Amino acid sequence: MKQKSLVIFIILTLLLLHNAFGQTKVRGVVKDAETGEPLPFVNVSYKGTTVGVITDFNGKYFLETKKPVDSVVFSYVGYKREAFSIQENTFQFINTSLQPSSVQLDEVVVVPGENPAHVLLRKIDENREKNNIERYDTYSYEVYNKMEIDISNVDENFKKNRLFNQFQFVFDYVDTSAVTGKSYLPVFITETLSDFYFQKTPKKEKEVIHGSNISGVKNEKISEFTGQMYLQANIYENFINLFGKGFVSPIASFGKLYYKYYLVDSMYFDNNWCYQISFQPKRKQEPTFTGDFWVHDTTYAIKKVNIRIAEEANINFVNDLYAEMEYQKVQDSLWFLEREHYFVDFNIADKTTGIFGRKTTSYRDVKLNIDIPADFFNPQVAQETLTKDSVNEKTTGFWQGKRHENLTEKENNIYQMVDSIKQVPIFRTWVDVINTLITGHYVVGFWEIGPYYKLYSFNAIEGHRFRFGGRTSNDFSTKVMFTGHLAYGEKDERFKGALGMLYMINKNPRRSTGFNIKHDMEQLGISQNAFTQDNILASFLRRTYNKKLTMVNEADVFYEHEWYQGFSTTLNVNTRRIFGTEYVPFQTVSNADTTTHSQVSSTEIKLNTRFAYNEKFLMGEFERVSLGTKYPILNLDFIIGLPNVLKSKHEYYKLHMSIDHKFNINPFGRFRYIIDAGYYIGTAPYPLLQIHEGNETYAYDDYAFNMMNYYEFVSDRYVSVLAEHHFDGFFLNKIPLFRKLKWREVIAAKALIGRVSERNRDVMIFPDNLRGLKEPYMEASVGIENILRLFRIDAMWRLTYLERPDDVENYTRIPKFGIRAQLKIEF
Repeated sequence: MKQKSLVIFIILTLLLLHNAFGQTKVRGVVKDAETGEPLPFVNVSYKGTTVGVITDFNGKYFLETKKPVDSVVFSYVGYKREAFSIQENTFQFINTSLQPSSVQLDEVVVVPGENPAHVLLRKIDENREKNNIERYDTYSYEVYNKMEIDISNVDENFKKNRLFNQFQFVFDYVDTSAVTGKSYLPVFITETLSDFYFQKTPKKEKEVIHGSNISGVKNEKISEFTGQMYLQANIYENFINLFGKGFVSPIASFGKLYYKYYLVDSMYFDNNWCYQISFQPKRKQEPTFTGDFWVHDTTYAIKKVNIRIAEEANINFVNDLYAEMEYQKVQDSLWFLEREHYFVDFNIADKTTGIFGRKTTSYRDVKLNIDIPADFFNPQVAQETLTKDSVNEKTTGFWQGKRHENLTEKENNIYQMVDSIKQVPIFRTWVDVINTLITGHYVVGFWEIGPYYKLYSFNAIEGHRFRFGGRTSNDFSTKVMFTGHLAYGEKDERFKGALGMLYMINKNPRRSTGFNIKHDMEQLGISQNAFTQDNILASFLRRTYNKKLTMVNEADVFYEHEWYQGFSTTLNVNTRRIFGTEYVPFQTVSNADTTTHSQVSSTEIKLNTRFAYNEKFLMGEFERVSLGTKYPILNLDFIIGLPNVLKSKHEYYKLHMSIDHKFNINPFGRFRYIIDAGYYIGTAPYPLLQIHEGNETYAYDDYAFNMMNYYEFVSDRYVSVLAEHHFDGFFLNKIPLFRKLKWREVIAAKALIGRVSERNRDVMIFPDNLRGLKEPYMEASVGIENILRLFRIDAMWRLTYLERPDDVENYTRIPKFGIRAQLKIEF
């Protein structure tokens, strides 16, 4: 899958291994010379320029500029002014201590009253809607987006690693970040130039990418992905969503509950009188920022804002995030974004090699309330991205005339450096290793061997199971992919296998067809999220000696038709033979005689419709990864069981619907619910009904009943509900003992209501432990996630069906309490 490999190439480069030439960088700390205490709000600027900042509440600052400069100046009311000479186009630390001034200041009388910063905040809130761009019916603009990725903490030990013996030339590009003081190596840069259009009612967005320039990659799908990433934050919203978490905006309507505000300065800013307000969090570890902003004195619009994630905010793998946004006045009626810059320091631990991400976006030719033709937007999607022809083939002359700001010499050289890296032979080996770890397959010419985690497993029926399989690679074809495997169990001494084919008719919108043939062991009644029986993890994490596996022969043909992105229909024709065992027998009763059947057969036609409004994907040649949507995901199935077709004997119809939705409830975390319902019409034996999803492992399964065994409950009409809330540390962040652990609370509950009709109950004798529901099944859990940043552990209680059923002889005990764990990596 070439697109996926390109993404893996980027990830690989990041893990193994702007920019500085043409930039002067300074950082340091300012203190009081007499007390040694850090001085906040000190003005620090390059002499003769408007490039300047104020020190934060710890006296720290950083500055960087492409302009020619020779000195940096420190000034603060009540202290002597200091100036230091600096070297141009280098990084320097300048720590200084300011001497208190001997000048006697006039007496100032302080009387009780409202904080002047709060007065300005109230004015900002009163004018919030007027200054928010989304109040306009339509608008458009040209946007230039540049993203850069660097490897951080590139020290001498990193350079001496023998893995990099053939890459020593890249270390000529190492530099130091003014934001963090860490050394870094640039490895990736991308530029896009687009036109963006917005319509309020109905809400539509359209981006037309005219040019894309990506180091090491010439791919339209990657261009579309990077092009959509230019807008991340709206300062006027109460919450700014970053990494899936809602951070409280410094100008939120309730900001005084979370921040302390200080009015620190006022001055003309581009001929507009503005006030500068600095802010800091009131409490530790809440999703907040530190920084400052400038507000216009008459419109009370934000002119400039600098925000930085609070040092102890409960977020994983993000050591630092700094963002600055500058606004321009448009048509004398709105302050619209002119330029925004983001810097993110990703790292597992403070002193290990990590990743810097940088994004700079600038906006030109802003037009408000424009006339947009009725047929301009795609009526089927809310957000659309189009790429013009030859978007990746733009000449140097095109970029020189279209860039909103020139690249530095170092940024220009990144393109050449990445091409040079790809020519080193060992780089191909690294790509293969990372590709195998991520996809589970190892590429050998036309074939991809894997997945590696299914090469060996063990279970009660097969004993030691050995499997060899794979799929054809993109070198074989980017239109058709064949898959297959062969397996053998040393205990049952039987060979199993499967063969499949996928043919891509079209990739966007997705149109595909194919078939699958299987003769293999299967566990009926597991969820879509569960480990398959031949996954090595399922072997080690099981909590019971599972003998309920059955042999299944299956053949399936399908056609998938995506009408537009997020809305698709799939038609399947499927025939199955499920073979009984001594542990899962298929028995019927007739005239008091019991008959054992070797198999249950079915032939089905299934029509699935899936709708996920505004869903985005990262696409490969055959597979794609959903980037999610904030709207509910709806699945509808209509299934027809055909009698007397390919040995099937049962006629039935099934309607099935599911809704899966997760959303933020700021500042209280995230909520998720899943509703699943089904209804059978007709007659069918229990293997063809809804055997409810149990879980006999210690791994927590989002889509299963974790305190229910396999083959415990069956229904022909049912409704199940999952409700789960992630508090993201809302309570634990306030407890000093737990604060440093950064644990996060989660609660969940699952309920199931179902019935099995007499007509279906009488078709076949239920095996031991399998029964219909007479009352709701319920379970609940309380958990802690983010343990060591990797694990979630839940304490679970089964709330109903706790007693031994009278009609079951060989009853399998169900514990009332259990512990389940899940590997969960998230910000």
